[in-house]
Amino acid sequence: QVQLVESGGGLVQPGGSLKLSCAASGRTFSSYRVGWFRQAPGKEREFVAHINLSGSATSYADSVKGRFTISRDNAKNTVYLQMNSLKPEDTAVYYCAASGKTYSTRAAREYDYWGQGTQVTVSS
Repeated sequence: QVQLVESGGGLVQPGGSLKLSCAASGRTFSSYRVGWFRQAPGKEREFVAHINLSGSATSYADSVKGRFTISRDNAKNTVYLQMNSLKPEDTAVYYCAASGKTYSTRAAREYDYWGQGTQVTVSS
């Protein structure tokens, strides 16, 4: 069982930065691949970024590539999402999720555990 808690969301102006954290409970966190997803009002939840077990491989949605960076610190049981050059269209609730699959995936349905989400609002 893994419990995930996101933090770091808030209100930021366009062009600004935020760093989200996803803190996990459980001693086996390093056995899970982790993804960040987001959901804007009236829209479906969408993939944002993914990181493998060791942190050596990452992938991003085209909409955030070059602006967002996912990383993890397994010693601290934490995954991060550094978000730079934020745009109003990045406004959403951001969720982290853990997958026990043996392969990397962008499909939300293949993630086993989810956090409660943290609101990110980009507005002037």
